[in-house]
Amino acid sequence: MTTTAPPSSSSSGFSKYLRDFGWDLLIGSIAAFYVIMVPYTKVEESFNVQAMHDILYHRHHIDKYDHLDFPGVVPRTFMGALIFSVLASPLVLLMHAIHLPKIYSLLAVRMMEGCIVLLALRFFRIQVRRKFGYHVEAFFAILTAVQFHLLFYSTRPLPNILAFGLVNLAYSFWFKGNPYATLRCLTCASIVFRCDTVLLFGPIGIELLLSKSISISEAIKCCISSAFLCIVFTVLLDTVMWQRILWPELEVFWFNSVLNRSSEWGTQSFHWYFTSALPRSLLVAYPLCLAGVLLDRRVMQYIVPVFCFVLLYSKLPHKELRFIIGSIPMFNVSAAITASRLYINKKKDGWRWLYIMLLGSFLVSLGCSVMTFIASYYNYPGAYALKALHQADTSNTTKEKFVHIDAFTAMNGVSRFCENEYPWRYSKEEGIALDEYHDRNFTYLLNEHFHIDGYKCLFAVNGFSGARLQVGFPPFLLLKEPKVFVHGNMRDGDIDHFSWPGCP
Repeated sequence: MTTTAPPSSSSSGFSKYLRDFGWDLLIGSIAAFYVIMVPYTKVEESFNVQAMHDILYHRHHIDKYDHLDFPGVVPRTFMGALIFSVLASPLVLLMHAIHLPKIYSLLAVRMMEGCIVLLALRFFRIQVRRKFGYHVEAFFAILTAVQFHLLFYSTRPLPNILAFGLVNLAYSFWFKGNPYATLRCLTCASIVFRCDTVLLFGPIGIELLLSKSISISEAIKCCISSAFLCIVFTVLLDTVMWQRILWPELEVFWFNSVLNRSSEWGTQSFHWYFTSALPRSLLVAYPLCLAGVLLDRRVMQYIVPVFCFVLLYSKLPHKELRFIIGSIPMFNVSAAITASRLYINKKKDGWRWLYIMLLGSFLVSLGCSVMTFIASYYNYPGAYALKALHQADTSNTTKEKFVHIDAFTAMNGVSRFCENEYPWRYSKEEGIALDEYHDRNFTYLLNEHFHIDGYKCLFAVNGFSGARLQVGFPPFLLLKEPKVFVHGNMRDGDIDHFSWPGCP
C-alpha cells in the first residue's frame, strides 16, 4: 500500500496567496508597467502633478507653489494631491537622500495613487465574486487586463481618477447591499473631486429608491451630513492653499454646467461616447456587455443606472473618455457574465465555436491595447525633449543654463518633476513673441517652432501624429513627426562644445 505525501505548507500557502491576490498582481503589474514606461503627464493632469511636487518639495512655503503663477482655467482641490504626497513622502525622502532625480518622485506618487485606486477596484471585484461567482470574477479581471485605458488612467492624477476610486467603492457597497455607504461615496466624489459625478449619483439614487433599498428621509439625512463634512474639509484646505475662500468644485460646476464654457475645448456629437469612446475603451467587452444583460437579469438593476449616467453625460457638448471612465467597471461585469456563460458551456456543440471566438477576441483586444500603448508612449514629446537636453549637456560648469519651455511643450509632458537642480533654471513665461526671443537671455528653448531668430536648432523630438492601415502585420502603422524643437542661443559659445544631431 502506497501513500501520497500531503502538500507542503509552503506550496499550499503560495496557492492560497495566488487565489487571494493573483488577479491583483496581474492588474497591478500592468498598471505599474504603464507608469514606468510612461511616467510623464499631460496638461489635464498638470494641476495635481505640480501640486504634489510643491507639497513634497516646498512644503509649507505656499508662496512658491506653481498654482499661484499658473492657476489654470478653474481651481481644483488639493485634497487628492495632499493625500498621495503624504503617503509617498517617506519614499520620496529616501530618494532625495540618495540624490535620485525628481522624476523618481513622480513615479512614487503615481504608484501610490495607483495602489489606492486599484485597491478600490479590488474591493469591487471581491463583491463581483460574491454576487456572481468565481468565473465572473476571473473574466472581469481578464477583461480589465486586456483593456488599455482603465489601467493606463488608474495612476494618472486626474480629478476624474480621484473620483473613480470613490465610484468603485460605491459600486462595492451597492453590490454588498449597503446603499447608504454607496450614497456617501458618491456624495464625497461629487463634492470634492468631480461635481459631474452627480450624474451617476442621480440614477443610482433613483434605483435605490425604486427598489426600496432606502427611504427618502434617511437618504436625505445621509447625503446632507456627508456633503456638509466634505464641504467643510475641502473649503478649509483649499482656502488655505489658494489663499482665498474657495470651494473648487462649485466653481467648476458654474464654469462647465452653468456657463457651458467647457465647449470651448471642442465638442463631439451626442452619440460619441457610444460610437467611439466606449468601443475603444471596452474593446471586446462592448458587445459582450450587451449580451450579459439578457443572460443574467440580476445585472440589469446595475447596468441601467450606469447607462443613464453615460446618456446624461452625452448631453454635454464637450466629451472626453476620462469623463465616463467610472462606467467601465460596471460594463465589464456584464461582459464577464457573458464570457463566463460561454466558458461554462464550452463543451456543448453550439457554444464551442463561440468560446473559441471569445478567446480570439481577447487576443485582438490585447493587440489593440498594445498599439494604443505604443501611440501613447510617443505622446509626450515635451518631456522626452527636456530629458534629451539634460543628457546632452553634461558640462559641470556652474554657469546658469536657462531653459524656456513654451506652452505646447509644457502641455505635452513637462512638469516640475522633470527639472534638474542648479545650474539649471526654467521658465514657462507665456506670451513671448517669436521675434522677442532674440533679446532674451535664455540658453535653450523648447519650442514647437522650427526656426527662431538668434537660436540654432539643436535637435527635434518626434511625437505621435496618427495611424494608418496597411496590408500585413501589424495592420496599423503608427505615424510620427517632429513635435518639439530644442534651440540653443547662438551667442552662447558653450553650446558648440557638444555634439548635436541637428534638426530635419
